[in-house]
Order: sequence, then structure tokens, then C-alpha cells
Amino acid sequence: MQVIDFIASNGPWAWLVAGLILLALELVVPGGFLLWMGIAGIVTGLVALLQPVGWPGQWLIFGVLSLVSIALWVRWSRARPAKTDRPYLNRRADLFIGQEAVLEMPIVQGYGRVVLGDTVWRVSGPELPVGHRVRIVGNLGAVLAVEPIG
Repeated sequence: MQVIDFIASNGPWAWLVAGLILLALELVVPGGFLLWMGIAGIVTGLVALLQPVGWPGQWLIFGVLSLVSIALWVRWSRARPAKTDRPYLNRRADLFIGQEAVLEMPIVQGYGRVVLGDTVWRVSGPELPVGHRVRIVGNLGAVLAVEPIG
């Protein structure tokens, strides 16, 4: 109840100070949501300065602005892919799609092996003999899907 009494007695200035505190906390505790709550607090303070609003209305403005801005930020940040200098990290099999290889073990009952770089990979595809050239067309986890060439 002390927070409500403080806001009721100090009105817009309490929101402005709270917004600045939330912005400062965002520097210490990164994550993004305190930024939007701080901006919502400052906007709530500015609205209360320009138009007298009771404390329940101020809390409503702050809550709606916080939730909407955080939801929009999360949606926007999830929609854009993270840029990286190593796009195939933790997805090594995707790196080989489109490449050609020679079977080191025949594909029998749907599975065989190829050597790519310094690694032996399990492959799946139609039955083929040792030494046959294959093209990698996809992957199922760590198993490369292949098709025969020629």
C-alpha cells in the first residue's frame, strides 16, 4: 500500500522517476523487458502531467503500455533471424547439402557411410554399391539423405 500512497501523493513525478529507475536497471540486468517497462513508466508520467488521471487509471495506462510494448518487442525480435558468422554451428549436416561424395560402405537396408572431410557420416537412400557417387539432398539429424548420381 505504500507504493500506491506514494504514487497517489506524487502522481506523475513518481512515474517519471520509476521509469528512469527501470531504464537504469536495464543496464544492469539485460533482457529487454525493463527497457519497455521504463518507457511505459515515463509515458505514464507524461500523460499524468498533461491530463490529470487517478492512480487506478495511471496503473492501467502503465500496465497496458508495458504489456503491449513487451509483446510487440518479443514478436519482432523472434521474427528476425539472429545474424551470425557461423550459421552452421550445431547444424553441421546442413553444411553438406548439395555436395557430392563417394560411398565408403554400401547402402544396404537403407543405410551406408560416406567420408566428408575428416568425419564418417551415416547416409540413407536407395541400395547402392561401394564407390558409387551420391549427392546429399537433406538430413534427418545426423543421417544424411542421399540420391545416386548418374
